[in-house]
Amino acid sequence: VSTILLSKPGIILSVAFTGFAGMVLANRGVPSLGLTVLAVLSLLLSAAGSAILNNVLDKQIDTLMSRLSKRVDALEVVGERTATVVSLSFIIISLFISFYYLNAVNGALIIAAILSYTLLYTLYLKRSSPYGTILGGLPGALPVLVGYTAVNPHIGVDGIILFVFMMLWQPPHFWALAQKYKLDYKKAGVPVMPVALGSKFTNIMILLYSIALLPLSLSLWVLHYCSEYYAVFAIISGLYFEYVIIRSAVKNTDYGKAFGASIVYMLIIMLSLILDISFGSANAVVGSF
Repeated sequence: VSTILLSKPGIILSVAFTGFAGMVLANRGVPSLGLTVLAVLSLLLSAAGSAILNNVLDKQIDTLMSRLSKRVDALEVVGERTATVVSLSFIIISLFISFYYLNAVNGALIIAAILSYTLLYTLYLKRSSPYGTILGGLPGALPVLVGYTAVNPHIGVDGIILFVFMMLWQPPHFWALAQKYKLDYKKAGVPVMPVALGSKFTNIMILLYSIALLPLSLSLWVLHYCSEYYAVFAIISGLYFEYVIIRSAVKNTDYGKAFGASIVYMLIIMLSLILDISFGSANAVVGSF
């Protein structure tokens, strides 16, 4: 149970889901069961391994943050050495699956995701700059391409669009969380944007990024990768997300709701894409051009 908690199950399931969306996009439909199992398993293991290692590397910071007390306790139960061995084992198995059963591009992207999360973000960006989240979104966006390249190692415009969407989604998603737990981060000495640059500036950045997401999500429809059915859900969910963000900024509160809304928005985009392509609506659009 403690190991599961350290693996951040909510995050790794999100990683698997966005990766699967990338697979469906590349395949223009749901891939074969065997390929799906291998690709998703590789993603789950790499994400879980990275998350567990992140807990070990961030132990000193996490100890100072009350919201992470359960993870700190879980690490004490498992032990740092055991947690490190488990995390590296997961990562090695993930890379074996990727390089042996999938392809080198897929494996290289998994390595990039692991290193950008455990080394670039955890050990450097997170601790050094309030803007670290911008580039720190890379490991959260790469799973889309990991899933895409499991099907096709040649990344198309559609894959790039979905990747950029996730890159732009990560900052406002995290900044909303940082606003809610601003005092926790300040106590731990982590220079997140609300702590280093203030809540007002952070609200502006959240709003700007969230505004950019709507037209970007619709570009998949404009370029005929998805149908109008996807576009309807993208518009409705995007506008709702904007509404929650603006309300939070005006009230300078309810950041927990903004954080939750960002998750719902991303899941709706991915689910709409998966269903639209899987049930043939988008394929009919592509086939007509």
